[in-house]
Amino acid sequence: MQTLKAAILIVSDTASQDASTDKTTSILEDVFRSAPECQWTITDRAIVPDNVPAIRASIERWTDGEDIVNLIVTSGGTGFGTKDVTPEAVAYLLHKQAPGLIHAMFTAGLAVTPFAAMARLVAGVRRKSILMTLPGSPKGAVENLQAVLKLLPHACQQVAGANSRELHAGGVERLEQEAGITSHATACEEAGHHANRPHTHSNDHSTAAHPEEQPARRHRKSPYPMISFDDALKLVIEQAPPPTGYARVPVTDVPLGSVLAKDVRAREDVPAFRASIVDGYAIRVSDQRPFATGVYPVASVSNAEPGSVPPLKEGEVARVTTGAPLPEGATAVVMVEDTMLRETSPDGLEELKVEILTDRVKPGENVREIASDTRKGELVLAREARITAADVGLLTSVGAKWVDIYHQPTAAVLSTGNELVEDEVLRGASGYDYYRELQLGEVRDCNRPGLLAALKSFGFEADDLGILKDSSRDLKKMLQDSIPEYDVIITTGGASMGELDLMKPTLERELGATLHFGRIAMAPGKPTTFATMEGTSKYSRKTGKTAFFCLPGNPASAMVGLHTLVLPYLHQASGMTPPGHPRVLVTLHENVKALQDRPQFHRAVVTAGRDGLLHAKSTGGQRSSRVASLRGANALLWLQPSPKPYPKGTQVEALLIGPLESELGG
Repeated sequence: MQTLKAAILIVSDTASQDASTDKTTSILEDVFRSAPECQWTITDRAIVPDNVPAIRASIERWTDGEDIVNLIVTSGGTGFGTKDVTPEAVAYLLHKQAPGLIHAMFTAGLAVTPFAAMARLVAGVRRKSILMTLPGSPKGAVENLQAVLKLLPHACQQVAGANSRELHAGGVERLEQEAGITSHATACEEAGHHANRPHTHSNDHSTAAHPEEQPARRHRKSPYPMISFDDALKLVIEQAPPPTGYARVPVTDVPLGSVLAKDVRAREDVPAFRASIVDGYAIRVSDQRPFATGVYPVASVSNAEPGSVPPLKEGEVARVTTGAPLPEGATAVVMVEDTMLRETSPDGLEELKVEILTDRVKPGENVREIASDTRKGELVLAREARITAADVGLLTSVGAKWVDIYHQPTAAVLSTGNELVEDEVLRGASGYDYYRELQLGEVRDCNRPGLLAALKSFGFEADDLGILKDSSRDLKKMLQDSIPEYDVIITTGGASMGELDLMKPTLERELGATLHFGRIAMAPGKPTTFATMEGTSKYSRKTGKTAFFCLPGNPASAMVGLHTLVLPYLHQASGMTPPGHPRVLVTLHENVKALQDRPQFHRAVVTAGRDGLLHAKSTGGQRSSRVASLRGANALLWLQPSPKPYPKGTQVEALLIGPLESELGG
């Protein structure tokens, strides 16, 4: 019998200050030791106060470290008191929920006292560990643990990665026999009665169906909890790894939008010499000796070019052009508009004397002093700055030849679906090109080209993985081959509840990926799925992680998912802050209908009006399959559920996904 490791966490302000007051740990250890064949070893014990960070830190040390425990039970902090925060601390850490375990514990507790309903129990999975919250009273903790103790070895084996088919071989009867459990159905059958029993193990309903499951046995309701968009975005950002590597590239070749990995400082003063700001005449003037109007000889000429300029003597002027070095001794420049030509050379080509018409020139006027723009060693661009076209000019001006930029995540886009076809052009017998007409049931794949083009417009290159038919074997192989190559894999199709929707079961069951969410309370894009796989997976040669964004097959859903979830992940992993598109308030140009059951990203065109406000106009029908709803859209209106349309003039929040239109033109 496999030995499983367990850890006990006591949550109590009192016990954290005086461990002798803890009476629960020893009692729970006795319960574990009494398990059949003593499968459990208590490897860790800890006491923390009623404090969310302290609770999470202890649990993460056991779940995320090298020496992972199979089961973590907490005791305390599950009531309704103001300091009772254990359920909130634990629920935040869960990657999967385990409502069946909670139900079993409540059932056992309610059989003893109705007050068992006052415990706020949480159970689920984080990585390869099962987490459970137990009441703070020793009696209640024991009753709850005993209610599920015989089930936990089987659950721990599954979470640890054991083969589910092998574990379930022999059916429920074998599982019950190994666990030492007699089910109600078995008791009825032994008494000569029959009871209805599902043909699949109850635990199957807490995760995706097997990818080869027959249609009649697939889930009729999604096993994935519906989470809010804000929670989904938070998970995406949390899972995005910080940028690790960087490349040194010439300033002139740096891709716009890249993020600096290191500060850049000026290598030299700018300007490196005293220069004229205007076309005119360099003069000598000081506060003690004002300049006088009159006719002056033009002693020299200084143009904006390399070379030397003779010093300027008292009573002389030097003709200078914009950006040209000033001769030594010059302290100001008179604009050419404030002069008149009085004498030229015999050939009429050179100026010999000019008249200065103003005496109001002050020292330093029209002069650009050394380092007045940038001083040598001064910080020019800070780490994590996004490089723009203007920055390329700035970097060049201060003598920077190379910059260090973060590596961008490697990405790929894959379309799935038996109905999808490439848009191919054929050559007819007459020599003219024509498009092959679609057969019944065929759909041109517009998602992949659209997503690739959008990614490129964001500054991210992505590989095209083509179209894959709905085959669990082919999908598994494609993903296995792609994981070592890409940081982010974006798929469209196969994410919903159809019999050929294979993404979730393939990722979760076949590849062992962690599904962070499988449904979002948003439209379009409810079935959007986000999963990650650590680089230490047997399928991957990378040291980081691969993220999977499984977007729905409907075009509007896929594009909205890219804008709202994929782009923030790419930004975060590239070092771009803040991640994602900017959010703004816009004023509705017309009445806009909202959904009643969940929030909606409504495609719209936003225009900067003459009144200084941003005005939003809907792109029309918002059906998730309607590609035309994306045409011209530069914003996604974030509309909360409402039984009535939002009236014209209402201000709502919007994501700006493209350049603004303007009533002023331009």
